[in-house]
Amino acid sequence: PGLLLLTSFLLHVEEGRASPTRLVCDNRLIQKYIGEAKDMEKKAGQCQALPTLSCPTVLPLVDFSLQQWKSKSNETKRREILCDLALLVGAVTGAQGQVTQECGAKQLSQLYRHANTFLLLLQTFSWEAGPWEPGCSPRSIEHSHITGIFLTYRQLVQGKLRFFFHDLAKDLCK
Repeated sequence: PGLLLLTSFLLHVEEGRASPTRLVCDNRLIQKYIGEAKDMEKKAGQCQALPTLSCPTVLPLVDFSLQQWKSKSNETKRREILCDLALLVGAVTGAQGQVTQECGAKQLSQLYRHANTFLLLLQTFSWEAGPWEPGCSPRSIEHSHITGIFLTYRQLVQGKLRFFFHDLAKDLCK
């Protein structure tokens, strides 16, 4: 699935600047990624005896006000999502080191691939400013349950990413 996302992205790269046209204009793709996020969350919830994380992980708070969201530029939205994804990828990496159970480890590995693919993809898009640079500090919360990581990813894909792609579609899909 992550490879599909990367492939669809690479097929639509313009010289010198990434064009998210297919990902943005084909609404079925974001719906597919939302479905995959739900599936990963469900499967993680079905894993037997997932441990509580001995070292809590820091997750981004991905809730948002739609009214405030609409007032932001696409570049600001992109940077905000990048901050959330960077923190989420770090949380997944930290959790992977604490989960030895096969089911949980497999789901975390899949989540890492998906979130990291979106992170790499959005890093290549640029509109107003130069390339993305880490160092942001999104609103965050500590979490001790692995299922919270999957919930956060699903909420991010279903919320900010979906609305971001919807906003981009207005300009790119004429």
